[in-house]
Amino acid sequence: MQILRRFPVLCSLLLASIGLCLAYPASADPHGKKKKKEPEAKQKTIYEIDTLIHPIPRNRELFHVYLNRAIRGADASDGKVDHYIWVGDDTLASSAITTAMLRMVPHIDTMIENLPFENVQMENQIKIGYLRNLTNLVNRFNKDVSPDPFFYRKAVINFHDMLIAKHENRLPAFVHQHPDIYSLFNEELLEDDQDTRAFLYRSLGREEPLMMIRKLKDFANEPFACDIIAAAARVSPNEVYKYASSTNPTLHNAVVRCKDPLVAAIVKITQESKSPLKAMSFISDIYSQRLTIPEVDKITADETLLFKNLVRLKMQGDTLGGATYTDELSYRANRLFVTTINELHESPDAVRFKCLEGLTPAELYFIIVYGQDQIYTSSFIGAFNRMMERLKPKPGGDLLAEVRYDHFRTFIRMCAGYSKLSAFLSTMSAEKKSEMMKQFISGLENGKPDDLEDAVDVADAFGSIKDSVLTDFLYNEIVANYKRVSDAHNEKGTIVYGLLATLANKNVSDSLSQILHLPPINRMPFASLQDDSGVVYEQFFFYGDEDGKASFANFLGDFKDGKWKEERNTQWTKFTSTQGKKVVVFANLPLDYESELDDKAQKALKAYLDANNIHPTIIVHRGHSYHLNSTIDYMAKPNHIIILGSCGGYHNLGKVLTQAPNANLISTKQTGTMMVNDAIVKAMHNHLLAGDDIDWKSLWAELSGTFAGKGKSEEDFKEYVPPNRNLGAIFIKAYRRILNEAETKND
Repeated sequence: MQILRRFPVLCSLLLASIGLCLAYPASADPHGKKKKKEPEAKQKTIYEIDTLIHPIPRNRELFHVYLNRAIRGADASDGKVDHYIWVGDDTLASSAITTAMLRMVPHIDTMIENLPFENVQMENQIKIGYLRNLTNLVNRFNKDVSPDPFFYRKAVINFHDMLIAKHENRLPAFVHQHPDIYSLFNEELLEDDQDTRAFLYRSLGREEPLMMIRKLKDFANEPFACDIIAAAARVSPNEVYKYASSTNPTLHNAVVRCKDPLVAAIVKITQESKSPLKAMSFISDIYSQRLTIPEVDKITADETLLFKNLVRLKMQGDTLGGATYTDELSYRANRLFVTTINELHESPDAVRFKCLEGLTPAELYFIIVYGQDQIYTSSFIGAFNRMMERLKPKPGGDLLAEVRYDHFRTFIRMCAGYSKLSAFLSTMSAEKKSEMMKQFISGLENGKPDDLEDAVDVADAFGSIKDSVLTDFLYNEIVANYKRVSDAHNEKGTIVYGLLATLANKNVSDSLSQILHLPPINRMPFASLQDDSGVVYEQFFFYGDEDGKASFANFLGDFKDGKWKEERNTQWTKFTSTQGKKVVVFANLPLDYESELDDKAQKALKAYLDANNIHPTIIVHRGHSYHLNSTIDYMAKPNHIIILGSCGGYHNLGKVLTQAPNANLISTKQTGTMMVNDAIVKAMHNHLLAGDDIDWKSLWAELSGTFAGKGKSEEDFKEYVPPNRNLGAIFIKAYRRILNEAETKND
């Protein structure tokens, strides 16, 4: 339990959820013994002195001016120059970036001037170089449209330590001890030490090959380029394929020159395959010589055969090219099957689900889990029922073993969300069911600290499981796993299971935001949505396909109640409230998605908002889930309420919360509908115009009454998840906050 002394937030939530009490050392001696004499203050080193020893020479003054301008720019990044950088409502992030940019950087500035040099002639140029490097670091923060405060804090710490190491002629030793992304971020300090730079690139090429291959232009002609290309080929061969087929001769030749056998196989595909991009999904078959390129081309020419062979790769457990063929499998599952079933929503089942005829239970399983972003409730149930019928008399556990438990937590979460978990579990013996649900909970500590997909699936499942016996069983498993990982001093596991215990504990649900030290979960304060002048700004994103244009027409109807005035140009429209509090709504016109006119309109609107220092606090995505990534690109920290269609599973949820860490998310388990979206927005506008806080519990009760007895609209509304019940989003927010708090305290 010693590890939790580093996690005070986690300690408090565990006290509430599990009832564990941690022993902290007493602050005073209970026996009244005299305190030991305080040691005399240590003399500060040259690196710790925070005042100038000598005046700045005139030939370096200008470089300090440049740095001070950059620091002032960082201070102004939140809209005010007040010696504090606000990051929304996140006081921890605000404190971290303020300390880094407005305290630590000025200290490093002073430290650079104080550094002693024997060679006075070299001193000036070296210090100018250091000042330029430090100024560049701050300006990179200033230019970052969505900076991570905790990353930049660590980057500044790394710069400080690396600079000292360089001054003491131990830079290679420092980089060998810290071959990480922060040393890479500060690689300007390595410009005169190419051997150390090569070591850093090689090390990160092994640890973070995907990140490094995307920097290929920076080292394409270096001797170590092949090492990084070969490492990336084993993780994401498609990235290497992009460079192998590039028209840029520097990038193309760097890949062609590499004689690694796997890289050579990728180059061969680009040169010989009729459909090289599709063929890349079968790189493991080609590399291992199970299939020739002509044989692969025959498979890729038939879409159904292509899908079945992608499933084969999954069931073989091939890891080489896993990300490549997984992406292709997801695309094919949605394009061939889920989209077809969705579009035939009004057709008889015999017509609607005809495309699923002849598919095995395993193939149906992969359609379900890889179609999660677009699958409707009725689409899921139809596919699930056919999977179960063809599975007979085998138990569901055999199917999971057959598919190698690929995304099985996603499958369990979906079954729970669509009320089919009991049906799936009923095919198993009590012993097998218990074993599988234990596996559902266990092992969540594995993977990198930011690998949270499985844990989020578990959190989301808890929001849907109605069987109290099962939830009690899972809760006890969470507690048992918490004890296991905490005894093993596993930091990630301790946080993950501690959070899950809190989220799963019915007794603390109303006080989650306090326990997890998060902004309010049950409500969004009206004041948090206003800018400095008291205006609430919203931005809607539309896309110019048929559904998008119909949605936009419906959207316009919400502003014809006499409470708004409209101003429109050729690319966007603007509604301003004429009654109550001032609310301004911007929306791009849905012009034409295929010709990228929508994208141009959205960019033009963003340029206008930026030029006028307007930062919307409410974002509404009004498009299909496959448009969501385009909307996510525009999200930012000022966004406090985000209304999505489909949340797109963990990966999109994680992206949204990276862009807008404190946002309250409204999403749906299936594709959003105009009727529900418009009703949510209209109800929210009524409260905003009155200056009310948005209370999610009361708003949802109000909307439940609106849709009561309205057939399909009522069913559609039940699929929407309000922010206070979005356990996956709450989990991600809390996990990141606790991890950042722990790292901040440790540095």
